[in-house]
This record gives sequence, structure tokens and C-alpha cells, in this order.
Amino acid sequence: MDGELMRGTRWAQWAMAPWRGLWTWLLWVPGIALLVVLNSALSLIPVGVGLLLMTPLLAMARSLTDVYRREINKWTDTRIERPYLPEPEPEPGVMGQLRRLWALVSDPATWRDLLWLAADPLVGAFTAALPGLLILYGVWGWMLAGGMADVIAVHGGEDWYGFVHIGGSRAVDGSVEVATAVLGTVFIVVGFLTGPKLLNVYGRWGRVLLGPTEASRLKLRVRHLTETRSDAVDTSAAELRRIERDLHDGAQARLVAMGMSLGAIEHLLDKDPEKARVLLAEARESSATALRELRDLVRGIHPPVLADRGLADAVRALALDLPLKVETDIELAGRPEPPVESAAYFAVSEILANAVKHSGARQVWVDMRHDGGMLRVTITDDGRGGASPENGSGLRGIERRLGTFDGVLALSSPVGGPTIVTMELPCTLT
Repeated sequence: MDGELMRGTRWAQWAMAPWRGLWTWLLWVPGIALLVVLNSALSLIPVGVGLLLMTPLLAMARSLTDVYRREINKWTDTRIERPYLPEPEPEPGVMGQLRRLWALVSDPATWRDLLWLAADPLVGAFTAALPGLLILYGVWGWMLAGGMADVIAVHGGEDWYGFVHIGGSRAVDGSVEVATAVLGTVFIVVGFLTGPKLLNVYGRWGRVLLGPTEASRLKLRVRHLTETRSDAVDTSAAELRRIERDLHDGAQARLVAMGMSLGAIEHLLDKDPEKARVLLAEARESSATALRELRDLVRGIHPPVLADRGLADAVRALALDLPLKVETDIELAGRPEPPVESAAYFAVSEILANAVKHSGARQVWVDMRHDGGMLRVTITDDGRGGASPENGSGLRGIERRLGTFDGVLALSSPVGGPTIVTMELPCTLT
């Protein structure tokens, strides 16, 4: 069955690659038009109009090359990231437009986009589009064999199909039809066979110009680390405030009340033993409540089961406490670093809590693996779906928590379900 599926996939690649390549190559039409308009805008810069046109035109160039990246990512083995440096915050007025224009012009990726738009018609013709063009040329050969060669000859025309001469001294024994049909078949077969390979060549060419350079990748990396560091600092500060508030409103208040009760007991012990006994029972109850609150607080900071038994057992224990059926499939050959382990645990805890509160699910599946230096956690529920990071479900907070460790979160939650949350955290196991 798997072999048949792979063969079917291979046939689909051969069948579709020429047309995908031809469609991607045809994007040069709006690209060339954009370059022409951009050149006109450059000539209008001395009168000021060009400056107003440059910003939207360069933004359109980015949008168009984003289409190239999306198609290349979808149809080839190459993955191309957006290479652009961060733009300044939008500002009103002419100065805001000029600052944005300077940011676009000073970004090397902008000039590489324009170089791509200029060179793609030629490069694409000999890579992505070539298989499709060969197939179309082969179809023309069949059309010649089917009667078009006769039409050309009858009207006194002459043409060449590859090395086959049509018209003029054309043989009457049908050799021209046979030759064009055979040659057309060869072109079609070659077009289909070379489609996937030339499309991948086109994808690698796209990565050279449309992907980030090492310098831009480093700048984007610095920006990402700056943002995640800021998020980590904010998260830590918020966590400290939460701990302080829980201590002040919970255990600390109960300990103060218990101290006052013990003071009253000390005065009543000789005068009113019965009243002292009641207050002593209340103090004992307050001490038990304070101890329980302290344990809950410690569990919220770093659960003892996580510290003692590791992430796998901690997630299994978490699943047992939920009011719905949870199936866990966890295979970890060791333990991640403690900060990563803690981040993964609380992310899983938050997502499971969301499933209980918002999804209406009857069952949840948790799958956890470590492969290729990456901890992957997939949580699926059979609920109503429709989850989104924008609806206040805490997914943004989870993204920020994972981003501190270069982790990512992916969500698939169509209306009607199921909801699938996938998390990836780079780490090593010890």
C-alpha cells in the first residue's frame, strides 16, 4: 500500500510539475510591468512625485516576490524565508513616508527582489517553464501530424518543427506526419520527466536571491532574541508579582491571623479554656489551609513531580487530573534541560486547561517525541474547534514562553474541530 502511494505521488509530481513551473514563471508578466512603472517613478523623483510612488511600488515588489516564495515553498523541495529587515513603526505625514522609503531602499533584500524580477523571465524560461514549454511544443507536433502540416503546405507556407521541414518539398508519403508525431512525443515525455527536477533547480535559484543572506539572517536573529528576551523579562516580572500577590493574600494573611489567634489563646488559656480550645482548632485549620496554599504555590512555580520524575511522568500526572479522557503517547530517552522542561510542561498544562474550558471535547490525545534535537509535542482534541491566538485563550502567552527558547507553536483548529496544537522546542536530552 505504501509503495502504491509513493508511486502515485511520484506520478502526480511528474504530471503537475511542468504546469506549476509554467504558472510560476508567468509571474514575470506583472513583475516586468512593475519594473517599468518603477523606472518611470525614478524619473519623476526630481519633481517630487517619484518619492511618493516609490514606497508603494517597492511594497508591491515585496508582495509579488512573496507570491514567488509561497509557490516555491509549496511546489519544490526548497524553503525560502522572508529576508526583510524590520521596518520602522508607521508614522503619519511626509516624514513618516520618507523614513519608510529609506528603510526599504537601505534593505539589501529590496534590491535582490528587483534583480529577481528582472532576471526571472530568462532564468525561469530555462528552468521552471522549460518542461511546460516542451510539452506545449510537443502538442503542436501532434497537431502538425494531425493535419496542420497539410494546411501549411496547401497554403504554400514553410516551417520547421525541430529538424523536420514542413511545406515546400514535403514528401507525400506521410513521413512528415510520422516525424512530427514522434518528435512531439519525445518533447512531451522529456517535458514530463524533467518537470520536477527543473522545478527544484528553479527553487534553488529562488533561494539565492529571494532568501535571507547571512547578514540579514543574523540581524533578524538579533531582533528575535531581543524580543524574546524582553518577553522573558516581562514574563518573569509578572510571575514574581503573581507569587508576591498570592503570598500576601493567601498564606501570609493566614499566618498573621494564626499568630493573632495564638496570642488570644495565650490570654484565654487560664480564664476560658473552652474558648481557647475553639481558637486553637481554628488556628490548626488555618495552618493546614496555609500549608495547602503554599504547596499549590510551589506547584505553580515548579511542580514537585516535574522536579522529581521528569517531563514525561509530570505530563502523565497532569492528564490523570483532568475531568476528561486523555491518552498520552510519550517517548523520551532522557530529560530536557530544566528551563526547557518547565516551559514545555506549563505550555502543555495551559493547552490542556484550554481544552477543558473552551473546546467541549470528550477526549484529548497527547503525543510527545524527541527527534533530531527537537522536542515535539502534539495535542489533539475532538472539540468544536475555532480556537485562535486572537481570542484570548492564552496561546499568545504560550508562544512567548516557547519563543524564549527558540520554540514555535502551530495551531490548526477549523470550526467543527478537531483542534491540533503542535509545539517544537530545540533541546538535548540528558
